[in-house]
Amino acid sequence: MTTITASPPRSDSRWPDRLAPLAAGWLGLWGVLALVGTLTGAGYPFGANDHNGGDVNLLRLVPVDLATPLFAGVLLTAAVAALAMSRPAVRPPGPLRTLLAGYGWAVAFVLAVVVPDVRVLLVLGYLPILIVGAPFGWPPVDYADIFNWALFARFAALAGGLLLAGAVLAWQRRTAAACVGCGRGHTDRGWTTPAAAARWGRWAAGIAAVIPFTYALTRFAWAAGIPLGISREFLTEMQDSGLVWAGFGLGAFATVGAILTLGLVQRWGERFPRWMLGVAGRRVPVTLAVVPATLVAIAVTAASFGLLSNPRFWELTGGLSLTGAPMLLWPLWGVALGVATYAYHLRRRGACRRCGRG
Repeated sequence: MTTITASPPRSDSRWPDRLAPLAAGWLGLWGVLALVGTLTGAGYPFGANDHNGGDVNLLRLVPVDLATPLFAGVLLTAAVAALAMSRPAVRPPGPLRTLLAGYGWAVAFVLAVVVPDVRVLLVLGYLPILIVGAPFGWPPVDYADIFNWALFARFAALAGGLLLAGAVLAWQRRTAAACVGCGRGHTDRGWTTPAAAARWGRWAAGIAAVIPFTYALTRFAWAAGIPLGISREFLTEMQDSGLVWAGFGLGAFATVGAILTLGLVQRWGERFPRWMLGVAGRRVPVTLAVVPATLVAIAVTAASFGLLSNPRFWELTGGLSLTGAPMLLWPLWGVALGVATYAYHLRRRGACRRCGRG
C-alpha cells in the first residue's frame, strides 16, 4: 500500500510565516522606544511636538501627554498580539479570534493610514526631483529639514502597519484552514476568479487614473502661467518662490502614476513593450506592479485623512474650488487604486507555490 504525503512548502513560499515574528519584533522595538519617550518626555514626533507640518496629521487632535503613553501601549500590545499569531495553527474560540483579528486590523490601519500623512506622499512625489537636483543645489531646500526624525517615524509606522496587516491576514488564513500563501480554500469564490477580476478591476483602474490626471492639470496650468482656480496674485507669489515648479513636479508624478495605473488593465502591464531594450516581450513581475501601486494607494489615502480634516486646507484652497476639488477625490483615488491593484494580483497570481491551487 502506497502512502501519499504532502510535500513541504517551497522555501520561497514561506514568507507569510515570517510576517508575525517580524511584526512582533518591529512593533516591540518601537514600543520600547515610545515607552522611553514617555518616561523622558522626549522623542514623540507627532502632534504639538511636530513643528514642521504636524497640523496635517490626525494625531494633532490627541494631547501629547496622553498620546505618548497611549502610543507606547498600543505598540507593545500589538507586538504581543503579533507574537500570539506566530504560534501554530490552533483555531481559538470565536469571540477571541474576532477580538484578536479586530485589534490587529485596527492597529495596522492606524499605523499605515492615520499616522503617516501628506508628508509621506510628498516625499514619494518629490524624491525624483530631490535625487536629480541634489548635485546642482536645486531645489534650494535644506535636506535635513526634510529627512528628519518626524519623517522617519512616519515611514517606520507605515512599515509596522504593513507588517502587522500581513501577519493578521496570514493568521486568519491559517486558522480558517485556507492556504496561508494565497488564501484559497477548497473552492474559489466567483469574484476572485481572473475573469471576474478583469471586469471590476477595469472600472477601478479607470477611476484611479482619471483622478490624479485632473490634479495634474491644475498644476500644469499654473506652471504655464494660467491661474486656474487661484488668483493671479497667488500665482505670482508661487512663481517668485519657485513653488509653481514644485507643483509641476507633483503634477508630473501624478501623470506618470495615472499612466502606470492603466497598465494594471493593459497588455503592456503584463509584458514589457517592444521599445524597452533588454526586457522587451518579457513578463512583468507581478510584484513590480503590485508593491509600488499598493504603497501609493496607502500613501494617498493617508494624505487625504490629515489634509482634508485640516481647516487651513479649506482656507488656502477656497473651499470647493478648482484648486481643492481634485484633492477632495483623493480618498476615492486611494481606494480605487487599491482595488485595481488587487484585481491585477488576482488576474496574474497563477498557481500558488505553497498549495498548488490555481
